[in-house]
Amino acid sequence: MLLFHTCLFVLFALFIDNCVPRSIEENEEQFLASPKYTSYEDLVKLTSELEKSYPDLIKSYSIGKSVQGRELLVLQLSKDVQTPHYERPSVKYVANMHGDESVGRQLVIYLAEYLLDKYGKDDRVTRMLNTTDIHLMPSLNPDGFESSEESNCESLKEYLGRNNAKGVDLNRDFPDQFDKDKSNDDQYLYGGRQPETVALMRWVTGKQFVLSGNLHGGAVVASYPYDDSITGKECCEESRSPDDSLFKHLANVYASRNEEMRAGDTCPPENFEGGLTNGAHWYSVQGGMQDFNYVHSNCFEVTFELSCCKYPPAAELPKYWQLNKDSLLSFIEQSHIGVTGVVLDEAGEPVKNAQIKVEGNDHVVRTTDHGHYWRMLLPGQYNITAVASGYSIPPYTTIIIPANQTSPITVNMTVHRHPRSLTAGKSQMRYHDNSAATLLTHFSVVAVNLLLVALVEA
Repeated sequence: MLLFHTCLFVLFALFIDNCVPRSIEENEEQFLASPKYTSYEDLVKLTSELEKSYPDLIKSYSIGKSVQGRELLVLQLSKDVQTPHYERPSVKYVANMHGDESVGRQLVIYLAEYLLDKYGKDDRVTRMLNTTDIHLMPSLNPDGFESSEESNCESLKEYLGRNNAKGVDLNRDFPDQFDKDKSNDDQYLYGGRQPETVALMRWVTGKQFVLSGNLHGGAVVASYPYDDSITGKECCEESRSPDDSLFKHLANVYASRNEEMRAGDTCPPENFEGGLTNGAHWYSVQGGMQDFNYVHSNCFEVTFELSCCKYPPAAELPKYWQLNKDSLLSFIEQSHIGVTGVVLDEAGEPVKNAQIKVEGNDHVVRTTDHGHYWRMLLPGQYNITAVASGYSIPPYTTIIIPANQTSPITVNMTVHRHPRSLTAGKSQMRYHDNSAATLLTHFSVVAVNLLLVALVEA
């Protein structure tokens, strides 16, 4: 009888143990235990703590300052993060450019904590940090966030919080590709723009990211370029980029893994098929950050609207994390589709700023200062080449991109420098020897080379 009671007691204890909620220490995602929004001051402290705890995986930096002097902080995550890894594609998430759209801001912070905690424990996360250079910006508008009010689903009067401290909507402050007065000079690109905008522009054009997610709130949808249209219409007409199919794929990778976004009708009366929309078809945005990334750099950016309420109560944050976690991870993994490689000269030196051209597609990406390139592509057959000023153009290379890629195919290319200076010098000597025919032959060769470059660039 005593043995029977003892067995019952043990079974009851095991039952209770399995039913009682796990302690905070046992919780796999401890950052969800007491959900709250992280203030600017707390973000600075948290960043410092994470750097001390995971010095090989994370470091922080600032791309500039807001109007009120707050740092525009970025958390960089990658294995052996203190050492540059030029062969890894760079991916970024930028959140909270509208200061009162706060869900994305907190999810980016959660994402950093999740990746750091899971490294070495979860194969997917470990592979991601071993092969990808991840940059997380919780807030492009920290001044606006500090002026916003939790639980307000709409912007405050005069868009306090949404706009920056000077009352400017940062997502209308970038150079626009359809501006009739556009120019490539610095005065046009940077003159009169907000410090947050200028900092972001210099960061994007200097770093050469491959992929980016722009996190917003006030709707639930994945919106892809173009945001603006050459027609000038306010809505209801698609404005397609040369990579329209690829952008739809990238947007769907995110939306299809978020059940509320995939439904398309989470925020009535809006209804988006599959949770996707072309930006300009939804409503036209002039001077948006998404289009700037694509037009002025290598970066393919998609906008993700994450919540009907712009600044929902913090108690709802665990729900949004669970809705978006797989989407956030899967989107980062897309930086490994397509083709990658290095462009070298005949001496084996890297060639920077070479254009990687895909036959039949007008959009080019360029090599980094170390000659690396990444060109995201959907499954299929493509012809690619490299075009660099002062170099001959190699023949097109035919590549086949497989389905369900987990790593890009590698295609390295070599370009040969035109012997212009040497040949010109000899030609001038021959000219003085009255060998005019030789000089004309040299200029004919140069003209043919220039014509070939012009045809490829056309």
